[in-house]
Amino acid sequence: MKRRDFVTLLGGAAAWPLAARAQQSERRRRIGVLMVVAESDPEAQPRIAAFLAGLQSLGWRDGQNVRIDYRWAAGNAGRIRAYATELIGLTPDVIFVSSTPALAALKATRTVPTIFIGVPDPVSSGFVTSLARPGGNVTGITNFEFSMGGKWVGLLRDIAPHITRVAIMINPQTPGGSSFLGPIEAAATSFAVKPIRVPVQDATDIERAIEAFAREVNGSVIVLPSPVTELHRNVIVALVARYRLPTIYPYRYFTAAGGLMSYGVDVVDIYRRAALYVDQVLKGAKPADLPVQQPTKFELVINSKAAKELGLEIPSILLATADDVIE
Repeated sequence: MKRRDFVTLLGGAAAWPLAARAQQSERRRRIGVLMVVAESDPEAQPRIAAFLAGLQSLGWRDGQNVRIDYRWAAGNAGRIRAYATELIGLTPDVIFVSSTPALAALKATRTVPTIFIGVPDPVSSGFVTSLARPGGNVTGITNFEFSMGGKWVGLLRDIAPHITRVAIMINPQTPGGSSFLGPIEAAATSFAVKPIRVPVQDATDIERAIEAFAREVNGSVIVLPSPVTELHRNVIVALVARYRLPTIYPYRYFTAAGGLMSYGVDVVDIYRRAALYVDQVLKGAKPADLPVQQPTKFELVINSKAAKELGLEIPSILLATADDVIE
């Protein structure tokens, strides 16, 4: 063997372990994802796709430099708690959760960094010390401003000026949901509309509540955000249509399912934005130093077919200001 070839061979042999050690030192990170919806839910995949797209734009790819463990609770409270325990046991670098119940189930850990979305009031719920300085292992993006409760009442009056009563569909088990009640009830009073709280915890509650409320005339409904109302959105949409109750929802997907009108944040966009905070944690940032973000963009979506079926004429001002009109 020529000396030059021998030296080259030695150099390659020496370089290979160094390269291998460098590659091994780049540990594959782990992300736990706790979703309260079912994996088969039509809204589930667009949300996760947005989250993954956000991560990929920042250089993270599932199966390559990061592993993502999903848990889908399908609205089951016991399953949410069990899956939260499972994810904690996997010792991930960060956990991403999509609702107040899911975040509450993770209270067992004070060390695993956690990024949330879909939590209306993380301060009052005790998850963070303040929006500016969360102070613990939790931060994320809120999905509402409670003052928008008054906006919901105003939009109902615009499209259905005859209403004199409004049912506020609320899940009492969802922390933060009650924070909407003050603005809604104040606005309802100013419009001479009687607000009526309607607590629901499952599909049976929803059916009974809507049927009872519809026995009197000139009613309308505001559906507050919660895993219960999200899980049973098709039931709600069908029932309020049957009883001819003008209804406003917190998310676009209710309107896409046949509901009359929605006003709220773009949920898919929130998932995409959440990837940025997950990225920062994976790169060493602490949730305590990442301010809780608040929504800045809201969208008004109107279903013109649903309006026609209710005998309602959509005011031109609403058509002009709507972000989308579903035909």
